Amino acid sequence: MAIAFGFMGQLAAFVLAPTRRALPPGSELIFTRPSETFAVALDIALIAGLVMSAPVIMYQVWLFVAPALYANEKKFAIPFVALTTLGTVAGAAFAHYVLFPAMISFFAMFTFAEIKFMPRVEEVFTLYVRLLMGMILVFQIPTLAFFFAKMRLVTARFLWIKIKYALLIIFVTAAILTPSPDPWNQVLVAAPMFGLYLIGIVAAWLGQPKHRSNQAGLRLVFTAAVIDQALRQQRHQ
Repeated sequence: MAIAFGFMGQLAAFVLAPTRRALPPGSELIFTRPSETFAVALDIALIAGLVMSAPVIMYQVWLFVAPALYANEKKFAIPFVALTTLGTVAGAAFAHYVLFPAMISFFAMFTFAEIKFMPRVEEVFTLYVRLLMGMILVFQIPTLAFFFAKMRLVTARFLWIKIKYALLIIFVTAAILTPSPDPWNQVLVAAPMFGLYLIGIVAAWLGQPKHRSNQAGLRLVFTAAVIDQALRQQRHQ
């Protein structure tokens, strides 16, 4: 946060740029409480600090769960930190460049001659934060599914069977993240979440150990060979 405060002007311009581009001509962002912009500056610094420290935070999360893992599972520490950090950056970028601008543009469309769109900074930034944090968490689904499958906590089949419950949870989460009750914004948020869940199923399938199925297949082949040999001996006798 301390580092972010040194670049507050650039960070605020970056965060508010999608909203400024979506505003109709003659509209502008406003604030109505004296402390409003100060609170927004603190939140911007907090988010920037979290994004910059994401590798350290995820490494601490790994250290928390590592004592419960086997020795061969602890080697996943570096890939876990790298992929979760990548998911954090990808989720933040998707929210900033795609989801948030689309939502603000949708709201700005409903501007009439008698009504002028002049959103408050705090309300705009609250929506921005909700979408940003939501997408950061959602973009961790493939990584978590992969490593949970590696540790035999979930399987691709389990995730596929529970897909209808996942879809329900996704739309409930989308309803919480979006500020309006209309279904279009909910679909706009839920669609990438559901897509990442499907990617998570594929990631779980790639991550789940295959040696057990291979051993089972070898046992079946060996058993069939033994039975075939026994039947041949019986016919010969």
